[in-house]
Amino acid sequence: MAKSTPVKKAWRSLTWLGVIIVGLIALNSAGVLTGGGSWAPKLALDLEGGTQIILAPKLESGQSVSQEQLNQAVSIIRQRIDSAGVSEAEINTQGGQNIVVSIPGIPDDATINRIESSAKLEFRPVLVAAAPSAASVGGDGTSSATPSPTVDPNLSSTPTAVPTNGSDLSYVTPALQAQYDAFDCSKIDTSNVAPAKEPLVTCESDGSVKYILGPVEVSGQNVSNATNGQKTTQSGATTGEWVVNIAFDGTGTKDFATVSTRLSGLTGVQNQFAIVLDGKVISAPRTLAVITDGNAQISGNFTQDSSKTLADQLKFGALPISFTVQSQDTISATLGSTQLGSGLIAGLIGLILVVLYSLVQYRLLGLVTVASLTVAALITYLLITILSWREGYRLSLAGVAGLIVAIGITADSFIVYFERVRDELRDGRGLESAVEAGWKRALRTVLASDAVNFLAAGVLFIVAVGNVKGFALTLGLTTIVDVAVVMLFTHPMLQLLAQTRFFNEGHRFSGLDPRALGATYRGRAKFAPSPQLPSGKLASASREAAKRQTIAERKAAELVGSSTDRSTDGKDS
Repeated sequence: MAKSTPVKKAWRSLTWLGVIIVGLIALNSAGVLTGGGSWAPKLALDLEGGTQIILAPKLESGQSVSQEQLNQAVSIIRQRIDSAGVSEAEINTQGGQNIVVSIPGIPDDATINRIESSAKLEFRPVLVAAAPSAASVGGDGTSSATPSPTVDPNLSSTPTAVPTNGSDLSYVTPALQAQYDAFDCSKIDTSNVAPAKEPLVTCESDGSVKYILGPVEVSGQNVSNATNGQKTTQSGATTGEWVVNIAFDGTGTKDFATVSTRLSGLTGVQNQFAIVLDGKVISAPRTLAVITDGNAQISGNFTQDSSKTLADQLKFGALPISFTVQSQDTISATLGSTQLGSGLIAGLIGLILVVLYSLVQYRLLGLVTVASLTVAALITYLLITILSWREGYRLSLAGVAGLIVAIGITADSFIVYFERVRDELRDGRGLESAVEAGWKRALRTVLASDAVNFLAAGVLFIVAVGNVKGFALTLGLTTIVDVAVVMLFTHPMLQLLAQTRFFNEGHRFSGLDPRALGATYRGRAKFAPSPQLPSGKLASASREAAKRQTIAERKAAELVGSSTDRSTDGKDS
């Protein structure tokens, strides 16, 4: 019964692996049948070519654009494009004032609109909110975390009379309420816009709160400056609390004074004023005071970094200049199929060398390496293909490099496991016992190694952009696949092979012959070198075997040796 336990575990693991592979194939097949999927991953700009759009700023006489403004515009456009996935797009500045956007393949209309539209920053009053807001705004910088009420249960009977101001709940018609109820925060994007004089259904940028907002009452173009800093008291001392300071121009000062006068007299969510960037609410502070001088302060649970981020969004969210499309052209691949072929050939050479090494070093056991690499390649290909049509991922040459590096990472895991099993065989264990003991020792090493690789890939993915991000994605993905294959395929295969006569009896072509590993363990506390080894290697094997003895085993061996010597002396006499 004990011998069947590893076999049952092995078949259970292989079954789970089969379920995973079949599930991935079924998911991709469903995508192909519905018209959105494909059996081949999409290629990035360097391998396929794509579309190049040059954006030129609209400048009035005497007006110029600063490098800071261009860099902020590049950052906003990159965020818009990457919101659809790792698309491997390239966004750069050209000639000191133009922005060049290069996108793989032929972009759809939504992507083009996302690129061409200027960042839109708006200030709208809150009519309905599905959750409380913690931030507050006031002329004196004071803050409050008092929860705001949620959706008014009587909204279904809201009158449809003509609204008298931006906070009038008459804006919330039954049709708008239905739109609000059906709105999915997880699918919101930069196309979520509404005319300035109409209400808007939207969410917090992190999806935590859903809103119905009134019409635009202050335009983002009326923000003359925004900075972050620490809150100060009337005596000039700092409190250590990070805040965001907003300064409006003449028009903004007038508009904000009118709005803050009305909002400060309201309660609940209608006291909030939402700041909307690209169709999403980036902050919805409460209004704690009437602000007539055009200088507002947003306070809340800010850190130095988060306060600077909000200040930058307020300062550059609505660019002081707008862009016009100067040109839109189709570009060829910068590297093309030739470089892709070279990369694949390099990967194939590396794979062949790994296979040859495995067969020479581990004989027929090396076939487990070949099979494991095949399974890992299949799972990785399916995952990349699914990510391609579902998340917008595109495979670049850097991504191919990540896949090639993964061959070595995966092969390293197999080598660690095989060597642990061979160590256990040298210590005298039977093959079944060696497989289980070796697995326990190898698993810790494999997990530690892959954890470091995954951490490096994760950090690289977060801080990098473009092709480097694609490399990090494939590296991290293959690291996860490596763990899954080793646990669900490689180990179960060795458990099953240990039950066969060919491997269990240590055939010389099995790669698990105890005699070929240096020494054979003949029972407790007694080592015997392999009689098939040359005399020079016999002593080396004996020394190696002796090193592996514990103190108790060495003492026991000495006692056995002493008894044998005494017995021999007695016979000689």
